[in-house]
Amino acid sequence: MKQDTQPAAPAGNSLFKSVKEVESNARARMEKVLADLGGDMAQFRTGRASINLLDNIRVDYFGSPVPLNQVAQLHVPEPALITVQPWDTSNIREIEKAIRQADLGLNPSNDGKIIRCPIPPLTEERRRDMAKKLSHFAEERRVNLRNLRRDANEQLKKLAKDKIISADDERQALDSIQKLTDAQIAKLDSVARTKEKEILEFK
Repeated sequence: MKQDTQPAAPAGNSLFKSVKEVESNARARMEKVLADLGGDMAQFRTGRASINLLDNIRVDYFGSPVPLNQVAQLHVPEPALITVQPWDTSNIREIEKAIRQADLGLNPSNDGKIIRCPIPPLTEERRRDMAKKLSHFAEERRVNLRNLRRDANEQLKKLAKDKIISADDERQALDSIQKLTDAQIAKLDSVARTKEKEILEFK
């Protein structure tokens, strides 16, 4: 799972020169957290075939892990079937192995030219397990957002300490960062709830 890797402002270093810079940086990094959650959720299947289900699969290609969609063409010819057609059929076994080992509950098969991945119906137990995993991912992202709020608050306090902004500016900016954080967490919660509903209710 991806993590927010953009560096925070080093302690004791006036990397940011204004409230606007701090807020802009915090917003960009928080939006990246939400984008990453979207990538995490792509691996959760609802019973309907989607090539996004295979987004996180990497294939060993001449010793390097490469995204599946860079070594094969993906199609959804039927509501419950994904086909994977390798650009180079000599990789077909390696691709099939990667799909099988991705813990997606898929059982791919190939005819030497194309891999077929039937999407089996989800059992109630599998649905509950996926919902728990989704909840765990969402909570990790909430923690990321709160950590980014903390980073931004520390940067604002540093600006105030260095007399770059006033105490009133600091209070207003801290309030703005809190509102930004609350809004991003609300977005995250909404996306997670929608996905959980899809997982638990799709027939």
